[in-house]
Amino acid sequence: MQLLTVGLNHSTAPLAVRERVAFLADDVGATIRRLRERLNEPAGGGVSEAAIVSTCNRTELYCAAEEPDLAQRALHEFVASEKRLDLDELHRHSYVLPHVDAVRHAFRVASGLDSMVLGEPQILGQMKEAEKLARSAGGLGLMLNHLFQRTFAVAKEVRTTTEIGTQSVSMAAAAVRVARKIFGELSGSHV
Repeated sequence: MQLLTVGLNHSTAPLAVRERVAFLADDVGATIRRLRERLNEPAGGGVSEAAIVSTCNRTELYCAAEEPDLAQRALHEFVASEKRLDLDELHRHSYVLPHVDAVRHAFRVASGLDSMVLGEPQILGQMKEAEKLARSAGGLGLMLNHLFQRTFAVAKEVRTTTEIGTQSVSMAAAAVRVARKIFGELSGSHV
């Protein structure tokens, strides 16, 4: 059994593609169940565990699979089918991260190191929500449970032992900061 991440984010895909690939929180549980039903067989790479992290800036599928090469192909086909996307377009904008690279990536994402705004704290909460949804849908087994618990511990350690979070802001807060630099005081402004 090996860990595998297939995804796309703000660095690999334009907003229009990210919007089309995003999964609504209300749909994630059913999607995980369908994914495991279809891919937990030899032709699907033997995907037995699955979690989906889907935000405005990324959609990532974290999986445990018997045959990672078959699984990554099956995961692409699954997402393309679910989202009615051209498979070639999905391949152009996505990445595949095997085992250790998937772990390293999860650590970077949860710590805010892979965010559009460096150090933004919201992603950790979003990953915790993804873990909770996957657990409720029966998508977590030993491997993904361990990945998420270590990921949350690493993110906490990064935040407490470095200054990554001292200047972090959300995208909205960054936009307000830029607007203040351009327009000055905004308290009397109306949108």
